[in-house]
This record gives sequence, structure tokens and C-alpha cells, in this order.
Amino acid sequence: MSGPRHTGLRRVLDDLGATLLELLHGDPDAAPEIGGIAIHDPLDEPALPPHALVLGVGIGEPAQTVALLGQLGRRGAVGLVVRAPVVATTEVLAAADDAGVALLGLTRGATWSQLAAMLRAVLAEGDVVAGESESLGGLPSGDLFALANAVAALLDAPITIEDRSNRVLAFSGRQDETDRGREETVLGLQVPERYSRILTERGVFRELYRSDRPVIVDPVPAADGSGRTLPRAAIAVRAGDEVLGSIWAVLHEPLSAERADALCESAKLVALHLMRVRAGSDVQRRVRADLVSTALEGGAGAREALTRLALADQPVVVLALAVADAPAGEEATDAAAVSVRQRLADAFALHLSAVHPRSAAALVGHAAYGLVPVSGDDGEDRAARIAADFLDRVGDRVPASIGIGPVSRDVGGVAAARLAADRALRVLRERRSAARVARLPEVYVEALMLELRDLVAVRGDTPAGPVARLLEYDAAHGSRLVETLRAWLDAFGDVNAAAAGLFVHPNTFRYRLRRLAEVGGLDLDDPEARFAAQVQLRLL
Repeated sequence: MSGPRHTGLRRVLDDLGATLLELLHGDPDAAPEIGGIAIHDPLDEPALPPHALVLGVGIGEPAQTVALLGQLGRRGAVGLVVRAPVVATTEVLAAADDAGVALLGLTRGATWSQLAAMLRAVLAEGDVVAGESESLGGLPSGDLFALANAVAALLDAPITIEDRSNRVLAFSGRQDETDRGREETVLGLQVPERYSRILTERGVFRELYRSDRPVIVDPVPAADGSGRTLPRAAIAVRAGDEVLGSIWAVLHEPLSAERADALCESAKLVALHLMRVRAGSDVQRRVRADLVSTALEGGAGAREALTRLALADQPVVVLALAVADAPAGEEATDAAAVSVRQRLADAFALHLSAVHPRSAAALVGHAAYGLVPVSGDDGEDRAARIAADFLDRVGDRVPASIGIGPVSRDVGGVAAARLAADRALRVLRERRSAARVARLPEVYVEALMLELRDLVAVRGDTPAGPVARLLEYDAAHGSRLVETLRAWLDAFGDVNAAAAGLFVHPNTFRYRLRRLAEVGGLDLDDPEARFAAQVQLRLL
């Protein structure tokens, strides 16, 4: 059995540096092993663990950073993380040197909750004592089903291991000795909603997550009133102050003191396995995301990234998937939006791997990208079918769209294919039409218009010429000349169709046309003038 893998600043930077953290000042190799994570609260100074890594939430001004560095130095902290961009003045750097505290920056776009979760995973992985066979407590690391059977044998009771959302992560044998509620839970890998609602109303979960001892749960009556139901013993599974899940044992007889102690010890072992599973999953996901991102960006590292993804030297199609923006007033919270994107990206990766085992997919920023190997001349058509099939499976639960890039036949073409997929995806998200999949040639003009609109916004351009005069006239007189012009242009000069669209008589519409030509000085017979007006109306 080997010793624990020590977690210092160097390892944290090696694991998280490319994604979440950057070293701003200090020597990570000279810092002692990290003793824990703490969040700075300016209104209530927390008790820091020895050699703490402190998250400086809300610290932005150099004076605040200098003052906090001084406090942390006196309390033996190893590092301070502040939100980038950081104003690293000479005073800040001197304060870091005097305190002996390394200064790190949290990458823009990353959240403090993401960082805290990743740091916990890395530190927990360092706490695991693993031998050459990667075992924990004599069981294969991360094998939750073997662990469930071992705990069941120890307690002489069938058990389930569940996460915070009451999803079943693993279950032991002997479930046929339980009741209808447990059978439904195991078969559906989720506690039925009726049971979880009753347990919530009874306050079971509140008591469970507050206590570090087993909680006895009285039987929940069957829905149809038939069949026997049995009591449960449940205990929360914790890693420090974080609740990872719970263990639920079906009881045929009262829980003795010895079995209660055994359940407490089992919860500690389950926590180690859950943290190892989560840490491994997070690391694998992050590594894959870094490889996919590097391949999509092109440059010197793209070939190596594609080689590690087993996608070098073969044609691939790039697919870009994103969730439609929420309508005004219905914005999801940041945490909810991140969760939806990650779940969608995981489902996308699973779908692509079923289509082609060497497909690679990862969430990069706000979009999930897929790299799919193709052969023959119908690569884009096949990608479109794959995308449509995935969105059909997702249904209307998540309003998502997919942009498809052209087939890339070399390393340099992957970055160009990603750009094309991004441009097509943006059109789909902006126009909110029924179409959910598009290739760039299908929406090329719309993509150009969006990019031109970006340029206009950056330059701060405003309407000019006839359109500007019509806007001023409408604002001063309450008229609808701009609306009339837009309707006429959209109807390709068909007065009857344009009038019907505005619910006015054709003669009234003709009068307005003559009036807007006079007020705006616009020659409606000139194709160049019509085009210029239409472009301004579209952009401005």
C-alpha cells in the first residue's frame, strides 16, 4: 500500500491551471501541502485550516488584496485566489512576498462554485490511499457495486447508494428481500417521486443531512395500500462539509448499536470511492475538453491533440451544439444554465460515440463541439442526419440548435470547419426559426448580415440618408412611414400583399408610399436605393 498523493500548489496548477487558474506571483514548489479550502468573508473572518488555499471572492481592488495578503500570511495560508484580471501592482507583489502567500487568478468566465468543486475533487484524490491495484478499503477503486455488496454483507441488509438527487448510483444483492418501494427504486434507478415527496414532508432529508449518525425512517405506505413496507436506516455520505449522497439500508429488524457503527464507518469508505469516481470523471472530462479545444483552435498543438483523440490524418466533420438563449424574463440562473449545458454536452458525447466510437465531444465555453470521422463524399449530409437525430431524441425539453461545418481533410481545416459551424449556429440561435440544424452555405447571407451588424455596433454607426429622415419624421409626427417602407420591401413591391400585412387599404398604402418617397427623398424605382434602405433597416 503506497502513501497518499500529496496535494500542493504545484499539483493544483498542473491539474487546473489550463482551465481555471493561473499563477500570478509566488513559488508553488516552495509552498507546503494544502490543508484545506476556505472562502474569505470580509464580514465574518472564518477559521482557516492549516496551510489553507483561500478563495478571495469579491476582492478586486489592490488595497483589498494587500490587506488580505497580510492577514493570510499571519495565519499561515499557502495561497490566495482572486478573480482575473488582477491589477498586480508593486505593492500587491511586495505584500505577497512579505506574507509568503502565492497569488493566483481565477480565469474569466469560470465560476467560484466550479473552482471550489474542482479543488475539492483534487484534494480528495490526494487523500485517497491507493495501492498498486488502485484499491480502497480492499475494494477496487470506484467500483460502487462491489462496495454496495460489501456494505450489505457487513450490515446484513440490502442497501442502495444514492446521490443528492436520490438517483441510485449502486445497489447490493438481496433486493428481492425488500418491499415494493425499493423494487421501484432499483428498477428505475431513482427514488419514485411519491416516496421522495413523503420523505421531504416528514423532514427525513433535513434530519439526514444534519446528522452524522444513521437516521431511522418509518415505513412509507404503498400507493395502493397493499403489500408490506419496511423501515430504513439512512446515513449521509460526506467529504468534509460537503454531502455527496447517502446510503439506505432496508431493515428486517431494529438497527443495533454495532450495526449503526458499521454503517457510520461504511459511509466514510463510500465517500472515498465517490470522490475518486468524481475526481476521475472531472479530470477525464477536463483533459478531453482541452484536447478538443486545442484541435479546434488550430496552431502548433492541433496535430498532437488530434493524434491523442485518434482523429489525425482522416476527414472529420465539426458539429457545434448550443442551447437557445432564454427569452427575456425567463433567464435561468448561472448554475442552472451551466448544469443544462453540461448535461446536454454529455448526452451529445454519448450520442456521437454510439454513431462512431472514435468521435470526440466536449463542452468548450457555451457550446458543445463534436468531431465525427467521416468517409465518402456525403460527410456533411451524414453529419446533418446525426444532428437531426440527436435533437429529435432531446425533443423540446431543451431548445438546442446545431451548426455543421464542412468536412475537414487535414489539421488546418479543423479550425476553419469550427468557424463555419459557429457561424451557422449563431444564425439558428438568433432567428429562432423552426429549423434546428444548418450548414453555413444554407444560411450564408444571414451570417454575413449578423457579422455586418456586429461591425456597425462596434463603430457606433446610426441610420443615415432617407432612412434617417423617415425615422425623424415618424418620431415627430407619429406616422408609420418606416413601417410602410419595410413592409413594401419585404413584399418585393407587391402593394396588395404589403397592405394586407399592415391591415390597411391598398389605396392608403399607396398614399403612404408616395409620402415616404417625398419625406425621405427616396427613389423607389432605383434598385441601389432600395437595397441601401433595406440593409439599413435590417442592421440598424
